[in-house]
Amino acid sequence: MWRLGREDMNKTIRNGWAALGLAASAWLLVGCDVQRISELEEGVSTEADVRERFGPPEAVWDAPEGGQVYEYNRQPAGDVNYQITIGADGKMSALRQVLTPQNFAQITPGMMMEEVRRRLGKPMKVTPYDLKREVHYEWRYRDGPNESDRKVFTVVFDPDLRVISTMSVRDPGLDESGR
Repeated sequence: MWRLGREDMNKTIRNGWAALGLAASAWLLVGCDVQRISELEEGVSTEADVRERFGPPEAVWDAPEGGQVYEYNRQPAGDVNYQITIGADGKMSALRQVLTPQNFAQITPGMMMEEVRRRLGKPMKVTPYDLKREVHYEWRYRDGPNESDRKVFTVVFDPDLRVISTMSVRDPGLDESGR
């Protein structure tokens, strides 16, 4: 009969608690985001209102017509990335969750990494494959209302950081029951 040693058992318990903590923090983050979003109104809320609710953005991008786009990343624990557009008048003109199949469909071969990053936000994971001369960027997202609908979207880049291909697979972090 195979038995776990004390060190293996402690490691298993620590990993279980870490996973539980990660799941709980993701759940709390989503709950907080819903509240924050409900307190903002397009065309009315100001940059100060957005920063008060969401804090400092992960990244700031120039928007068309003189505004800015704030990135609020929820990776790696969550499955959303928000982009909030502040118009040249200082008011919020858009708030959108960018990790969607519709946005993924716009990522095409030859596109530069910077453009992908700007469209999807910071990935949950970046993995270089030196022998293959590729770099994989991954984003966790949800393609439906259930926990079992969690997927991972991967963009494969060449050495010049141009898109080679994309793929979407079921989140490997889910167990057989979809949790």
